[in-house]
Amino acid sequence: MANKGLIVILDGLGDRPVPGLGGATPLEAAATPHMDELVSAGRCGLVDPLYPGMPVSTHTGAGVLLGINTRDIFQLPRGPVEAAGTGLPIMPGDIALRCNFATLEADADGLRVVDRRAGRIHEGTRELAEALQSIPLEDGFSASIRPATGHRAVLRLSGPQPLPEVSDTDPDSLPGARHVLPCHPIDADNTVGEQTANAVNSFIRQAHERLRDHPVNRKREAAGKLPANGIITRGAGSIGKISNILHHLGLRAAVVAGERTIIGLCHLCSFSAITKPGFTALADTNLASKVATALDALQDHDLVYLHIKIPDIFSHDRDPQGKKAALEQIDAALQPLLQEDIIIGVTADHSTDSNTGHHCGDPVPSILRAPRGRTDLCREFGETRCINGGLGRISGHAFLLTILDEMGQLQNYRTTDSQFFT
Repeated sequence: MANKGLIVILDGLGDRPVPGLGGATPLEAAATPHMDELVSAGRCGLVDPLYPGMPVSTHTGAGVLLGINTRDIFQLPRGPVEAAGTGLPIMPGDIALRCNFATLEADADGLRVVDRRAGRIHEGTRELAEALQSIPLEDGFSASIRPATGHRAVLRLSGPQPLPEVSDTDPDSLPGARHVLPCHPIDADNTVGEQTANAVNSFIRQAHERLRDHPVNRKREAAGKLPANGIITRGAGSIGKISNILHHLGLRAAVVAGERTIIGLCHLCSFSAITKPGFTALADTNLASKVATALDALQDHDLVYLHIKIPDIFSHDRDPQGKKAALEQIDAALQPLLQEDIIIGVTADHSTDSNTGHHCGDPVPSILRAPRGRTDLCREFGETRCINGGLGRISGHAFLLTILDEMGQLQNYRTTDSQFFT
């Protein structure tokens, strides 16, 4: 399998120095002997998911690594990606919105967001979604919601004519905001956009009314947990055709994941999606099984992606110590890779600052080990060490190309390749 490749995507891997870790990042503070061994046998560097200094979301950073044409990435909203991950069909003219089940509290200024993730709820969301299936909307609109990973869900909005994009209601998109934002059309002069925004606002109001006393929430409150008594939305849009360099090269690709955003990208790219009940987006995911499954998938595929969500979860929860411990667990699980005669990449979709809990524009520390490839002088894996690595500082697209070249899958540049380089 010398010409096959495995790319490990450690979601939110990159970080910034943490005072509580002596000024180190969680990765630098963690004991990662197996990733260090990969570094010693290969090259490391810093990868900008899209552009230097530009923070990106998971679907953008991971989409680039999965080979989606950069021009298509610019037009790829999160909502339809989440919908693809849940199997919720989006018809021409519909829009899909990424949602969170959230904890809301009504006050004089509207619906205050107490917790954007309802205490990271991961049980009972199917029952909550079922309570929201028949919400009446005006102007011929209809809505359907489906739970996704953990606290996430997808809202499909349909209307009498094609619907335009609308703004986010999640206050996280507006610094300093604490209440659910009013949805409005991106194009202020679009009458249908105004109706679409009104439909979203109506759905959010009625969802809060229906969920306040839902049995799932009464049970959660009795147990001292935050209720998931509302919906906030973001990433609205539709989706068109997506081109992918892996298809262009005729490669067979698979994705091993337990997170619906990544599974959605996999479906949109027409890759093999491999998931099992023990594969989750939380710290309880079965790491050993994920690694074994990824290696098995290489028997029938040229390139396999292994996605692990855990580091990003701890960063968003502003828990650098938890992230450090999680990276040590991941490192132990990656030990079987060291004996494989394959090209291995270790990277991330973006950096997440565990001091603030937000994605940031810092480049991602990355490794490329090819059994017969070049090496550099780096011996430890971390943000600071990777500054001096032989890969240098490159884009996510260039990182993928470098792996494909190591796999022997690239020819001299051809004009038919131009769509992936402009």
